Amino acid sequence: MTEVLFAEARAVIDAQLAEVASRLERTAGRFGRPLSYALGTAGKRVRPALVLACYRAAGGRGAGIARLATAVEIIHTYSLVHDDLPCMDDDARRRGRPTTHMVFDVPTATRVGYLLVPVAVEILCEATRELGLDPGTHQAIARELLAASGIRGMVGGQWLDLAAEGRSLVAEDLTAIHSRKTGALIRAGCVVGGLAAGAGPPVLAAFAEFGQDIGLAFQIADDVLDATATTAQLGKTAGRDASLRKSTYVSALGVDGARAEASRLAGRAVARLASAGVGSASLASLADYIVHRQS
Repeated sequence: MTEVLFAEARAVIDAQLAEVASRLERTAGRFGRPLSYALGTAGKRVRPALVLACYRAAGGRGAGIARLATAVEIIHTYSLVHDDLPCMDDDARRRGRPTTHMVFDVPTATRVGYLLVPVAVEILCEATRELGLDPGTHQAIARELLAASGIRGMVGGQWLDLAAEGRSLVAEDLTAIHSRKTGALIRAGCVVGGLAAGAGPPVLAAFAEFGQDIGLAFQIADDVLDATATTAQLGKTAGRDASLRKSTYVSALGVDGARAEASRLAGRAVARLASAGVGSASLASLADYIVHRQS
């Protein structure tokens, strides 16, 4: 089931990203090509898959949801471009190819990251029009996505993550960082899917809790992979956490303990859906994939 959903997400999102990239190459002047390069990286498309699955679990059926999922993926892309910069994680490879600042330069990549945010908002507006959503729902979706991408979400989490380099953290400290750095956008994607489908408060709350739990599980799985997988498997430099002297769930809990915690969070995430009366085999399958993925 997961492979079918991912195949769909990759097909529709990749096609939409290609269309957006082509548009930017025509209209964005000297930043057109670097913007297109950043959007052209292949990915698993976990966040768009979650948008699609939550939308459908809440009864949504409109084709325009793919456009909204694309907006979420563009926000994710902005975060990757900035995360790879020398002042952040200083990584030369991402998703199997050179990072944006390696192909162009640091000032260009920095600007590209910033520019991708209004691009995502433009795509979000196109999506809500296509879905026929009312202004209140449009505003709620925009607030959710932009809060997740800013100081209360990814930016704040990245700030805390950088400040923690070289310090020894316990699991509770790591949760405070990664519930924002990684979990915020995953949570937002789930809530955005529910909002677009017209879900009520109990279902939206369940989606938010589900997203928060699997967001942390995703980060824990990343920490395990960074410590155990190869660069070829990951498509990015393995072992970066250790070289940057970062505290991780692996350093705090050990590999086996981290894996157990990721599984616990994924199980709790699915249980939260069940308690709200949301039955979705796709979401349960995605939670399992996030814990057990190999890249």
